[in-house]
Amino acid sequence: MAGLYIHIPFCQSRCIYCGFYSTTLTELKEAYVEAVCNETLLCPPYREGIKSFGEISTVYLGGGTPSQLSPALLHRLFSHLEEIQIIPRLIGRGKGEGLEITMECNPDDLTDEYVTVLSNLPINRISMGAQTFSDERLHFLHRRHQARQVNEAVERLRKAGFQNISIDLMFGFPGETLEDWEADIEETLKLQVEHISAYSLMFEEGTRLYKLREEGKVKETDEELYLKMYETLIDRLTAAGYEHYEISNFARPGFRSRHNSSYWDGTPYLGLGAAAHSYDIDSRWWNISDVREYIRRIQQGESPIEEKEILSKTTRYDDAVMTALRTSRGLYLKDVETSFGQELKEYLMTNALPHLQEGRLTMENNYLRLTRKGLFVSDSVMSDLMYV
Repeated sequence: MAGLYIHIPFCQSRCIYCGFYSTTLTELKEAYVEAVCNETLLCPPYREGIKSFGEISTVYLGGGTPSQLSPALLHRLFSHLEEIQIIPRLIGRGKGEGLEITMECNPDDLTDEYVTVLSNLPINRISMGAQTFSDERLHFLHRRHQARQVNEAVERLRKAGFQNISIDLMFGFPGETLEDWEADIEETLKLQVEHISAYSLMFEEGTRLYKLREEGKVKETDEELYLKMYETLIDRLTAAGYEHYEISNFARPGFRSRHNSSYWDGTPYLGLGAAAHSYDIDSRWWNISDVREYIRRIQQGESPIEEKEILSKTTRYDDAVMTALRTSRGLYLKDVETSFGQELKEYLMTNALPHLQEGRLTMENNYLRLTRKGLFVSDSVMSDLMYV
């Protein structure tokens, strides 16, 4: 099994916090989609990789803003995936079984007409960037939508038959109070969506938000308040019946994100498009982060891959620690020994011992997991267990 990620980098405007590769060159959308389709035919990692990995089990359209693609371009993309047998022939024939196909959408893009288009494509999961239900905070982020449009979009999706909807939230805004955050959580719970992802506002270098902080125009949330916000999130969502299955992700039973889970459990995945990353257990590679150059290379029959990294045993071990410990499942010690050897297993347990004694880690049925206490210092715990 493998996952397929397709990067759609186009945005109508830039949010001040986003560190993902994106572009406002929306006039290139048609040429870009054509290039993505041709990348599957041009580059051996995809054609040969799909054959060696086996069946594609998840497809994820991320961005950028995939919902900026027109109905015609979405049909072109999915028709091509069907033609080269990456996914079964599903257009007009229902959503299929055993296949998760997610598309990220902005709430304001989900008009009645656009939702109807999506309902006639193989897409069966929508991930929507709500971020907050405060119009003031949305304006601060330079988000295009208003809070009410999230509710309207969910209602339209339900009427169109979508039964797997995910909402993204952010907390830790400059000046945000615990009461503000609790109000956002309550508004989210009213929507009764199947999945919720919640992240603290990050000040990534190179973003407008980072510059504002460096200029002294905004301040990060106090660490104590941040921890209270995260603890409130966990308590409120688990009390409402959501499984806290990954540090930042919560799901109704049976609705965990299968595609994102592939990143955390070491499942191979293939990336198409500018800045898309791929992983095949032994190596990872990524495409150039320049939409014009990406299109040019594909049109000239050249590879869009910027770099490929062959993974050493210790690098793969570090990746396993960093990803598996993010999940409620944890890190399976037998897998560590089988994949990386007795020496690295002993290294892991030696460095885990202080955290086990202090209650930041727990061991159960040969799985090493973060405790609730450990969640709040997860980066530090994982760093101690990593080899490099």
